[in-house]
Amino acid sequence: MPRLLGVDIPSEKKTVYSLQYLYGVGPRVSRELCHKAGIDPLGKARDLQEDELARLAALLDKDYVCEGQLRRQVAQNVSRLKDIGAYRGLRHRRGLPVRGQRTKTNARTRKGPKKTVAGKKGVKDLR
Repeated sequence: MPRLLGVDIPSEKKTVYSLQYLYGVGPRVSRELCHKAGIDPLGKARDLQEDELARLAALLDKDYVCEGQLRRQVAQNVSRLKDIGAYRGLRHRRGLPVRGQRTKTNARTRKGPKKTVAGKKGVKDLR
């Protein structure tokens, strides 16, 4: 398995797809990387030579923000929103959807599993 920026990329997949296992590298950036480094995007990742891996690592460090640096940057952006007391920061702090989605129904991904609250069950009104 080739290793790039501390991440093992799958060796059985094509290079253009295995590069997408890096955080911050999508289809477009992956194609650009292969083009700039002069690597066959349709070749298998296991066929990459050491010098090709070094070229990819150098390009990623120089031109792109990805992996640990990008994760740190995103975390800093979220903590900045929390610190200044912005609405989006409050939503992050409470673990609720941040971008205006409804929460009466749906939003289970952010809110977690349902927490059922017992309601009143057939209590008759006494007169």
